[in-house]
Formats: sequence, C-alpha cells, structure tokens
Amino acid sequence: MKDVEIIKNVRNFVVNHSDDDDIHGFPHIQRVYDLCDKIGMELKANMLILRISALLHDIGRNNESLNTANKNHAIISAEISKDYLKSQLFDLSEDNINQIIHCILAHSFSNKIKPLTLEAKILSDVDKLDALGAVGLYRTIGYTIRNNGGIKQVINHLETKILTLKNRLFFEITREIAEERIQIIQDFYNRIKN
Repeated sequence: MKDVEIIKNVRNFVVNHSDDDDIHGFPHIQRVYDLCDKIGMELKANMLILRISALLHDIGRNNESLNTANKNHAIISAEISKDYLKSQLFDLSEDNINQIIHCILAHSFSNKIKPLTLEAKILSDVDKLDALGAVGLYRTIGYTIRNNGGIKQVINHLETKILTLKNRLFFEITREIAEERIQIIQDFYNRIKN
C-alpha cells in the first residue's frame, strides 16, 4: 500500500475514533499533524512515521473504558495504535511500528519518556506548541472548566506546565515558534495574577 493510502486510512480511523473538540479531539490532532508535516519536511524526518504518529498520538483520549485504569493517555494511545497498525495490511515493518509507538509514548509531557528519535522529538515539540499561544490558552481554560476547575486551577496549570514548555523543546525552529506563542500566555498570566 502506498504511503498516501496508509495516511488516508489512518486519518479515517482517527476521525472515527476521536471527539470533535478543540482541546484534545480531532481539531487538535489536525493542528499537530499540519505543523509536524511542515517541521518534519524541514528537518528531513521519516514522514511516514511522523505523520502516522501525529495522527494517532491522542487516540486513547476518547476511550473512557481504558481511561478508568488511571493510565497516561499516551500509553492508551500506544496500545490502541499498536493493535490497529498490526491489524491492517499496511506493509509496515515491525521497526516502523515500534518507532511510531515510541513517538506516541514519548510525546506526553506527563508520561516522562524521553524522545529518542528525530520523529519523536518533533511530535513532542509540536504537541507542546499547540499548548501555547492563543489556541493553547483557550485549550487550557477549556480543559480546566471541563474538569470543574476555576481561575486558581488555570493559574496553577500555567505555572506548573504551560509556562515551562518552552524550556523542554528540542529544536531551534520550535523554540522560535514558541517565543511568540509564549508571550500571549505570559501576558495573560501577568494580568490575571494582578
């Protein structure tokens, strides 16, 4: 099967198994995919691995029965992805599947798995970039409200996670993108603290 057909099939699977919300649903996945595509091309990544990883990285967020096991969403996403990829006739090697699974496991801020490959580092950086800027601020507030939190929880999330993300990026190109986006978060944080 050609790479284009594989990506189309994976995208259809993800669309059918993702929520249609901006926080962690398909709109988030599409933003991550698009930026991974741009940065991956520039950094000469294995685009098949990166594109599949970007599409599948949050597939576990929509599976409530697995989420009750208190597993990190990246672990759930990796489990679902591995089963899915092995069940398809994609002609992906075991090594390619393992690289995709590593990307998915290592993308999560809270999973604490260090990205070891170029593709895993790109996905990790791009997922973090989507938590910055105006969209990132919207996602942070939306996620907090969805989980019955208020302004104190938003401030705490900004302090403990969002404002630290720039320091966790691997590439100069992603740090440059983060620079502009982090300023939006910092301005909001400064004003809300006052």
